[in-house]
Amino acid sequence: MKTERFEFPGALGHNLAGRLDLPEDGKVIDYVVFAHGFTIGKNFKPLQTIAKALVDEGYGMLRFDFTGLGGSGGDFSDTNFSTNVQEIEAAAAYLAENYEAPGILVGHSFGGTAALKAAENLPSVTAIATIGSPCSTTHIVHNFGDKLEEIIESGQAEVMLAGRPFIIKDQFLDDIKKHDIAEGVGDLDRALLIFHSPQDRVVLIDNASHLFRFAKHPKSFVSLDGADHLLLKDECDADYVGRVLAAWAPRYDRGSPDRTPTKAR
Repeated sequence: MKTERFEFPGALGHNLAGRLDLPEDGKVIDYVVFAHGFTIGKNFKPLQTIAKALVDEGYGMLRFDFTGLGGSGGDFSDTNFSTNVQEIEAAAAYLAENYEAPGILVGHSFGGTAALKAAENLPSVTAIATIGSPCSTTHIVHNFGDKLEEIIESGQAEVMLAGRPFIIKDQFLDDIKKHDIAEGVGDLDRALLIFHSPQDRVVLIDNASHLFRFAKHPKSFVSLDGADHLLLKDECDADYVGRVLAAWAPRYDRGSPDRTPTKAR
């Protein structure tokens, strides 16, 4: 596997850290943008496992850190759902300018929800896959627990997310109210693959049912029975997601094994 690291401008003007993994033989079937979950980052091990499975099958995989996370600049507290969507679009624009516009979007958790929204403005995308993703932007609020009132009254609060402290501002709460994901999914007109675990305690399985009900065909659902939300309980879970994605993608990708990842000039 070949890897290229680079930076590109994010929604708030800061550079985002990107990584593009390419097949060793240089032949790319299609390009994929992977959007990570809330506060996680592009180097999260299960995401690496999923990316490798797709790259091994001939796909070019772009992963990046949203503003304020991982190797990207900026302040996470200034971000929101809208900026996440814009940064997925920015990642797609980087591919379009330097390689080729992506045909597939994949997103984990909140990143999958943002990918569904971003696809509305990305005509090159023919297929989207979500992994443990909420059906509503407001779902994320339950992660703020008893800090929600402080955010509303004081304008911001420190919230523990995945064992780390993050500042959440009231602008984040204001932004998530502006989006209707169900309506967008109904009008998506793209192939959709939904992965979700019935045992997910962070984003309950009802979210997958809701997305599936509103989406039009072609749509598919894969149960990640026994898996946790982060796909950390068993390393086989992320591998399974990657292999299923690699088997599903060829039905909807736009590519050919003869395509090479030469930069556009």
